[in-house]
Amino acid sequence: MFNPLRFFATGKDKPEIQDKNTVDKLYKKYRLNVMLAITVGYGLAYPLRLALNVVKKPLIDNGIFTAMDLGNIGSALLYAYALGKLTNGFLADHANVKRFFALGVLISALLNIAMGWSTLFLVWIIVWGLNGWFQGFGAPTGAVSLANWFSNKERGFIYGVWSTAHAIGEGLTFLVSATIVALWGWQAGFVGPGLFGILVAFGIYLVLEDRPQTLGLPTVADWKNDHGVTDRKSLETKSAQLQILKMPAIWILGLASATMYMTRYAINSWGILYLQEAKGYSLIESGAILSLNTLAGIIGCVAFGYISDKFFSARRPPVTLIFGIIEILALFVIFFSPPGNVVLLTTAFFVYGFTLSGLLAVLGGLFAIDISPRKAAGAAMGFIGVFSYIGAGLQDQISGFLIDKNSIAIDGVLTYNFDPVIIYWVGSSIISMILAATLWRVKVRD
Repeated sequence: MFNPLRFFATGKDKPEIQDKNTVDKLYKKYRLNVMLAITVGYGLAYPLRLALNVVKKPLIDNGIFTAMDLGNIGSALLYAYALGKLTNGFLADHANVKRFFALGVLISALLNIAMGWSTLFLVWIIVWGLNGWFQGFGAPTGAVSLANWFSNKERGFIYGVWSTAHAIGEGLTFLVSATIVALWGWQAGFVGPGLFGILVAFGIYLVLEDRPQTLGLPTVADWKNDHGVTDRKSLETKSAQLQILKMPAIWILGLASATMYMTRYAINSWGILYLQEAKGYSLIESGAILSLNTLAGIIGCVAFGYISDKFFSARRPPVTLIFGIIEILALFVIFFSPPGNVVLLTTAFFVYGFTLSGLLAVLGGLFAIDISPRKAAGAAMGFIGVFSYIGAGLQDQISGFLIDKNSIAIDGVLTYNFDPVIIYWVGSSIISMILAATLWRVKVRD
């Protein structure tokens, strides 16, 4: 009889391979496979959670939903993702991540396809919320894979590479999905990514690997001889998971991530509408500008990890402060510079994307993995994810309310006043920077 718990559980440890050359060869091979699956696979699956952001103007213009409706629908995904990231984070520490991640992507793809066949508000709330839950399989899987396959001193750079996944996904959404919607309508914006997502799920299943010990390999800390400060009380997975709940730094980090995610998802969710209405760009032009922002994010993720590893001995807070200041300055240019200067606007978006992605990498998971026991990496990632996506969900509702409240219809055409919501968006980044600065002296652990 099929037992789903046993099917998704991590495999048993195999006898350790004694030949060093074989171990080295297999580690190099499997680590490449893991990085491809959690970075490229995650990036290609990412548009499955962002499809709604591209179709907001057509839905509003056609009278299908209001901005407030769309804010509530968007927040359903984000709240469900927050809860899913927490519970799935605790599960991922015990799971065969190969099967776990692939299933999440497959169901998310099917739910996207379902979105293209209805315009009922209740249906959208339920289906998009379920999509958020299954999207919550991805990030904990990546955190567990990184903790199992990469050691402390290399994790900053590797985490930065992995974090490019969301930038890849956002770029595909804002450029490719926006073009699909412009050519074939809003339904295609859901169905197209859904069909592609099915292929991505099968690709992840073929490439991703379980823990090294299930393949007869030593732990990565032993292989790299890279051991941090170990707390003997946290050797068991469940004990390690409970231990992170007692760490004040994790709670502060969660709040810092939540406020940063408010800014991030404000731009992701409403950026295209803002550029269309406040700056006068077309759907494809707006998507192109935001895709440039995400291209910069790919560089920013890697740069943050490399700089913090190479020049600050894996200390994240100094680089976090530098990136935070620059990110806020870029937001001021985006929102308060005179209109009509395309070069200045795109440059500001590039700088914003570069710094934001570095901040997302460190606040959204890297620092949590650094300061938590290795066996609780998935739980730490999930715990931070709850804060992050509750913040993102609140943002969608608050932003939808502020945009709706400050828009008026003139001769049947909606005119928007974005000033109140911009203050909210920029203020969130400022609060995040202040909170992150309080973690200056927190130590890295094994």
